[in-house]
Formats: sequence, C-alpha cells, structure tokens
Amino acid sequence: MVLIEASEVGLLGGQVRCFQPTTGYRSAIDPVLLAASVGGEAGQSVLEVGIGAGAAALCLAARVDGVCIMGLEQQPEMAALAMRGIKASGLAARVEVVIGDLLEPPANLAPGSFDHVFANPPYGEAGRVNVPLSPTKAASTVEGPARLVDWLAFCGRMVRDGGSVTIIHRAERVGEILSLMGAFLGGLVVFPLWPSETPPKPAKRVLVQGRKGVKTPLTMAPGLVLSAADGGYTRKAEAVLRHGAAIVLTASDA
Repeated sequence: MVLIEASEVGLLGGQVRCFQPTTGYRSAIDPVLLAASVGGEAGQSVLEVGIGAGAAALCLAARVDGVCIMGLEQQPEMAALAMRGIKASGLAARVEVVIGDLLEPPANLAPGSFDHVFANPPYGEAGRVNVPLSPTKAASTVEGPARLVDWLAFCGRMVRDGGSVTIIHRAERVGEILSLMGAFLGGLVVFPLWPSETPPKPAKRVLVQGRKGVKTPLTMAPGLVLSAADGGYTRKAEAVLRHGAAIVLTASDA
C-alpha cells in the first residue's frame, strides 16, 4: 500500500477530524450534507459504499450516538486515512472500515443486513469526462469498472426491507438516478441543494432517497438553500454544516 501525504480538516465545527490527501481528491461539503440526510438511529446498522477518507461516515457517527457504521472502500490508501480519522475523532466504537470492491464484495457484507445504506458515487460518467492524473482523485470522481447502475444496485441489495438508500449526485443525472433506483426502491424523494438565494441559481447537486419495499410515489422536496445574499451560509445550511443538524428529506422539511 502506498501511503498518501495528508492534511487534517475539521468538520462540523471541529467535532470530527478528517484526514484528506494534500493533493488529488479533497471533499467539500457534499459528504457533510449526505451524512445529515441519513436517518440512522442508535442501535441501527448503516453501510457507506465508498467511504473514502471517511468524511460522511464521521459526520453521521458524530450526530447519531449508538449507530454502527461500516464503510466499504476499494482503495487501501484511502481506507487508511479513514481509519486515521476514526481514531483521531474517538469514533472507533461506531465506525469500521472494510477494504473491498462493490463488484466483488467481502463475504461479511450480507445482502439485506443494513438499516440504511448511503453513498457519494463518482460524479463523472465514464467516457464522457476527462480522467484526472491522480489515481486517487480519478477513482473518487470518475466512474471506473463500477458504473452508477452498479453502485445503486449494490446499495439496493445491501439494505433490508423498509430500510433507506440515500445518495448525493449531480442534478443533471437525476433522471437516470430515479430510473435506476425506482427499479428496487419506492417512496423516492428528490431534495435539491440550491447554491444561493440571491440570485437564484439552478441546483447542481441533489440528495435522492428511497426505501426498499415501499410503494409510495415520488416526492419533490423544497430542498435547502446553501448560500445567503451576503455570501455566507444560510441559517439552515449553517446548522447542518457547522452544528450537525439533520436534513429530513420530506416535503414538510425546509
């Protein structure tokens, strides 16, 4: 395994410590927003597909006392960074990392054994975007052998009946995402992440969640506005990004 030079990043106002590569892929606010939207509770088991450096899993573990999170990661060097952050944040009792490929998952990942599954799949569609020179960044941002359909199908297999699957992705791919998730999930919710309130801009990211074995129709939620007119975060975004507030993906939220 090749060790990656890393720097420390504080998340949720310093509640957790995350170690990210100094060059190559560096996560922004997307994993924090994703973690806030996962409805885990104490005693429940949660799987993150592609834990990377651990940002999302750490934020979820910090918010939900007693949750049990397993993170699957294909890149050993990224898994090492995640484990470093878990230890530094004092969350070893809530988060563990398993190295493996979702196309050939480890035997201890039993289908239907998780209450919630979440993921931040690579946003770049294979063959349609330039692949970064950094192997770590390439694996994190551009689809490899595992395409979006594979990511979502794996999430669907891992979650139990009644459990949720939540992802964050580019808004431009929401039609594809709904088609794929709708094959095995119901109660789908699309939650736009609006860049700013003034001037209003199209959403670049969406959170999408569905439940296995549920047949309720699609819901378009109002979403969350991230930036206020003064350039800072809105009050609701600040509560999520700095203070660990949850995002409830329903039309009544927001």
